[in-house]
Amino acid sequence: MSVRAHSFICSRALCRVVLAAGMVFAAFAQAQVNLTQLSEDTFTDTPSQHATEVEPSTFSYGSTIVSAFQVARIFGGGGADIGFATSTNGGVTWTNGYLPGITIYQGGTNSAASDAAVAYDALHNVWLISTLPIGNNTSVAVSRSTDGITWSKPIAVTGSSSADKNWIVCDNTATSPYYGHCYSEWDDTSQSDLIRMSTSTDGGQTWGPALATAGQDHGIGGVPVVKPGGKVIVPILGFNGDVIAFTSMYGGKSWTKAVNVASYISHAEAGGLRSAGLVSSAVDAGGKVYVMWPDCRFRTNCSSNDIVYSTSGTGTTWSAVKRVPIDPVTSTVDHFITGAAIAPGTKGTTAHIALAYYFYPVSNCGNSCSMSVGFIQSSTAGSTWTAAETLAGPMNVEQWLPDTFSGWMVADYISVGFAGGKAFPVFAAAQAKSGSLFHEAIYTTTSGQAASTPELEQMSAAGDVPVPNAHSDHGPMEYLDQEHLIPIPGKRPPERD
Repeated sequence: MSVRAHSFICSRALCRVVLAAGMVFAAFAQAQVNLTQLSEDTFTDTPSQHATEVEPSTFSYGSTIVSAFQVARIFGGGGADIGFATSTNGGVTWTNGYLPGITIYQGGTNSAASDAAVAYDALHNVWLISTLPIGNNTSVAVSRSTDGITWSKPIAVTGSSSADKNWIVCDNTATSPYYGHCYSEWDDTSQSDLIRMSTSTDGGQTWGPALATAGQDHGIGGVPVVKPGGKVIVPILGFNGDVIAFTSMYGGKSWTKAVNVASYISHAEAGGLRSAGLVSSAVDAGGKVYVMWPDCRFRTNCSSNDIVYSTSGTGTTWSAVKRVPIDPVTSTVDHFITGAAIAPGTKGTTAHIALAYYFYPVSNCGNSCSMSVGFIQSSTAGSTWTAAETLAGPMNVEQWLPDTFSGWMVADYISVGFAGGKAFPVFAAAQAKSGSLFHEAIYTTTSGQAASTPELEQMSAAGDVPVPNAHSDHGPMEYLDQEHLIPIPGKRPPERD
């Protein structure tokens, strides 16, 4: 049961969380920390499943943390709007609200909005939230803000294609030749998920042409990062059973043909859960890139997923896949849906990695699955790790989560921000319904997660090796067209919007 020690003061597009007794928190049965609820679905529209919030993206710069997410999930795709929650004092207090001008519920013309992603442009002092307005034509748009609280109406990045799974990043290194360039990524479903990139040099006010890679590559869920020298690296899930990556050394003027990062070997989660298996990426202060994803190559018979990762300093050659040692490879635990970040200023062998994820304690849980949120960190660039913490849960997947055409939904991705040396994992968590109303919202840890130190890290996967001839425990997924009607084998995962 949650303890709701807060109230909301709301206008049409803005709610401010008012702290009672200095704390807003929720208690979950297995949680090891106090949580702050960042937002609440206050919509009453008929198409949505209320009260639900899912799929947060988070970015932090200095003492400001901005998170954005779907609010009021709709079965057929997206939510009634995109919500945001912002802290300007390192996670002490938060302000939340809804983005204006996107959907019909907040002064726009679209029926829904999906896939929020957050970035900050230091040169132009502007926060950007990338979204997918869903209407007659699913486009990519950005909303702008100079304080993370008051947001503009959406600006189109592209309006001429059927876009999906957008992301955004900006070059914030003052010595980079492309300082102030921002990069938007998405895939075009009308062209079998052809990967597209667009660049802005004026703080997101205007955007360049939609460019394909030199290899005309196809994929979904790309998460671009920028090295200190300005090189952009975009890890993404490919459609040939692999994780791939492509780059730009010229400020987004052109993009290379994708190279292989690693094979993608996955276990199918039980319980009818919507889980796309997307990648998460982060870059340290020295320019080393980490890409993480759920993978079962270390488990006998692919019985469950670990979270694994590969690293690269160039984006063209990648390390062998390593396992995050959350649990022993002989455990029954299944790990999936990730969000990773690296603490600003940390690099090399002392890079501080923070990872949030969901998990089932028992992988083979049939249709009675219990899901929780986990967190783990490393201050040694992945050489050693802390013991994992449970942040929220357990959640009854089949009874507490909103339904979608592709399964019960908590998220396709989650996220982590940093402020004051602490990590703030941001995630959706659910509790039991109240009548017909859900109780799924966005949370973070109340005090943040203090940075680990090597002496606190006892977990290591140094001796772990993949199972010989490991392969996924399921065949090709059924892929659907944009309207979710016609199977198109070999085209794309059925997790749109």
